[in-house]
Order: sequence, then C-alpha cells, then structure tokens
Amino acid sequence: MKTYNFMVVIEPDEDRWFAYCPALEDRGGATWGYTKDEARANIYEVLEMTLASMIDHGEPIPEAHVPGHNAAEESFIAITI
Repeated sequence: MKTYNFMVVIEPDEDRWFAYCPALEDRGGATWGYTKDEARANIYEVLEMTLASMIDHGEPIPEAHVPGHNAAEESFIAITI
C-alpha cells in the first residue's frame, strides 16, 4: 500500500460547495456537496476511485501539488491504496 497526498480546493458555489483536485481535475477529480464537509467526503471518494483506476491501468500518478495555484481554500487529502 502507498499513500498519496493531493491538494484539493473546496469553494462555495451558490447554494453548494464545489471540490476539486487540480492535479486530477482532467481525470474527473471534481465533485460537489450541499455542505463543505459533504464536498470534502465526496472528493475523497472520487480521488480514491480515480487513483485506483489509474494504478490498475498502469498509468503514472501526477504530482500532488500544482505550484502557484491560488484558491479560496486549499487543503490536502491523503489517499492510501
């Protein structure tokens, strides 16, 4: 098993919260929730599934951090696969 740390951004979006991982957004690494906690839990699940699929297919895992990225709120999520 290996642990990957990815930066995620969680931002308010009208009546919901939008969560995404800049390093994996082009692979579907984005989701939302009605609350900030729900958006964080959802992005965790999305990243877990995305990474598992990439590993199963022998695809390289990208860098976890996007240098110079500015967002309302950045945090890191650790995914162990």
